[in-house]
Amino acid sequence: MTMKLLLLVAVVEVACLVSGILSFGSETLSELSFLENDVVSTARPSSSSQPLMVDLTLIQGADSKGAVCLDGTVPGYHLDRGFGSGADSWLIHLEGGGWCNTIRNCVYRKNTRRGSSKHMENQIPFTGILSNKPEENPDFFNWNRVKLRYCDGASFSGDSEDESAQLQFRGQKIWLAAMEELMSKGMQKADQALLSGCSAGGLASIIHCDEFRSLFPKSSKVKCLSDGGFFLDVMDVSGGRTLRTLFGGVVQLQELQKNLPKSCLDQLDPTSCFFPQNMIEHVETPLFLLNAAYDVWQVQASLAPPSADRLGSWNECKSNHANCSSSQMQFLQDFRNQMLSDIKDFSSSSQTGLFINSCFAHCQSERQETWFADDSPLIEDKPIAVAIGDWYFDREVVKAIDCAYPCDNSCHNLVFNFK
Repeated sequence: MTMKLLLLVAVVEVACLVSGILSFGSETLSELSFLENDVVSTARPSSSSQPLMVDLTLIQGADSKGAVCLDGTVPGYHLDRGFGSGADSWLIHLEGGGWCNTIRNCVYRKNTRRGSSKHMENQIPFTGILSNKPEENPDFFNWNRVKLRYCDGASFSGDSEDESAQLQFRGQKIWLAAMEELMSKGMQKADQALLSGCSAGGLASIIHCDEFRSLFPKSSKVKCLSDGGFFLDVMDVSGGRTLRTLFGGVVQLQELQKNLPKSCLDQLDPTSCFFPQNMIEHVETPLFLLNAAYDVWQVQASLAPPSADRLGSWNECKSNHANCSSSQMQFLQDFRNQMLSDIKDFSSSSQTGLFINSCFAHCQSERQETWFADDSPLIEDKPIAVAIGDWYFDREVVKAIDCAYPCDNSCHNLVFNFK
């Protein structure tokens, strides 16, 4: 089996890459976030059939509860009804798309689909974990499947506003309004439920996991999945902490301390409690972590962003891991080792699950070719969809941790061509 490469043409101007160094080049971060999520949302299944297109539903009356996007518009979601044995089972998938950590880039963001339902697509394809086809999504194809759109810029967790900039930071209220709406549409009868999410949505699925569990009776099977959401608080290539600076801005601007786990806040500062490595020990509901050991979003935007690599010595490595020098590859191996160290205690619990593959990827549950296909990524001959299904339905204990790069030839590695 040959290693797969996905070529992404990132139209990011040099001026954009260099701009905003003092604020971590938030436009750069936004572009990278939008790029990856665009690739995810427009991916097509490897089969010849076209994906199911699902309409956008706006949450009417959400504004009366203060549950609004950055620009004050009501939030939305896409729902495809379950059938047969899955009629009373629900999968809620939280969309990702980076964060905004300053007034300036939240104002920029509110004029995009990441900050306004006015700019959201009327239909999106349901692929991967959202597919309605058993050959593409063997365990969840006939469940009620929902994609909750992301328009608050803080992983569905903020609760504040900036009147002068006409910005609403209401992620927590969006989460609550969406859950209330879905419960009224039949989710209150769920005997099985899974909260999942990708990237910033994967972080949100960790934050809201126990809240989600509390919606259902104890007799219901309820678990959570975080895909590409395990963001690490680590040093960047310049010795700084780019992602901590970004997260600190998000936490302060949107007052996230109101909605982070109190048990974590009793021990650490709010910014630290926004990092999954410090949050997972406080999650009581069964949680599965799906993550690439060499997460390309973190390589691009956290480990080697332009603000930390002003000479561009990491540009070739960031665009294609095959171009990394031995010292750069060692830096990435150290990142993987830190990730494995941070999940060591988490993995010891019998109720948790892991799929950490040694790929240069990000968000692998939404794309059909990485979720479940003839050549999808494997660990010990098991694809991601089967691993998560085995864990959810208690068929097997799943603690799948790949050997270090370059041993895995089943990866769908992302390669960027910055122009």
